[in-house]
Amino acid sequence: MNGLTLAEQYFHEHGLPMILTCFPLHAERMAGGLVGDGSECFGFDDEISRDHDWGPGFCIWLTREDYDDIAKELIRKYEQLPETFSGYGPRRQSEWGNERIGVFEIGDFFSRYIGYRSVPQNNEEWMIVPESALAAVTNGKVFYDPLGEFSSIRQRLLQFYPDDVRLKKIAARCMTIAQSGQYNLERCLKREDQFASRYAETKFCVDVISLVFLLNRRYMPFYKWMSRALVALPRLGKEISKRVGLLIQTSDSRLKPELVEGICSMIIAELKEEGLTDSSSTFLLDHGPIIQSKIKDKGLRERNVWIG
Repeated sequence: MNGLTLAEQYFHEHGLPMILTCFPLHAERMAGGLVGDGSECFGFDDEISRDHDWGPGFCIWLTREDYDDIAKELIRKYEQLPETFSGYGPRRQSEWGNERIGVFEIGDFFSRYIGYRSVPQNNEEWMIVPESALAAVTNGKVFYDPLGEFSSIRQRLLQFYPDDVRLKKIAARCMTIAQSGQYNLERCLKREDQFASRYAETKFCVDVISLVFLLNRRYMPFYKWMSRALVALPRLGKEISKRVGLLIQTSDSRLKPELVEGICSMIIAELKEEGLTDSSSTFLLDHGPIIQSKIKDKGLRERNVWIG
């Protein structure tokens, strides 16, 4: 059983009955689910994951008014729930895992991840939120939310970046992908600079994966899960995952530039398919400024094309 399924069953068999019995006046105003940090929230947990911060548990989200009113008692009742469930548990909590499950005020929960109590209000706010934080706060599953306040914020975040912010990030990725992969990697390999060539290759792969997530309008998760999540993306996911795998696995320095060019050609074709560029150049650096020119927000459009 994966952690998300375990959490949902545990919530419905123990959590929700406790809420309905002990807090009948507030039950219709609570939300329950599992969202946030941890492999189980992305559905990537396995036996290795179970050594820490894994096991029966879930989140309960309250409005500020209800949190001030019942949080202490709700926390006490939550802590009295069974430690084991369906043959799993008790949960092994790590030093940094003490806030992954439990009772939260809605605004505090979102602020902990993205720095705002609700959805960012303008392009500047969207630009500074780490993408992995947006991935974490929109992953997992909401099991119960009759009020809908928590889910409303979550759904607006799931609608993805505003168009101008997305274009800015795509333009910047074109620049750094070209720099690290199409330009610097081959030069570093010729110099036999092991560190620089490995860094250039890794930077290239990370930014390529990031760009594919942007094309799919999905937030890229924490680095440990980005490759796993890439495969499921409908636009270029499987194809890029395969090519990136070949690139990092081959030890033939003559083959690497060819693989890089193949990946970039696939990206350029997808950018053209979306109407983001009309350049015939095979060098991604030439496409970044064209994409940035399509941004409507003057301040964002005039920002350094490399920054995003």
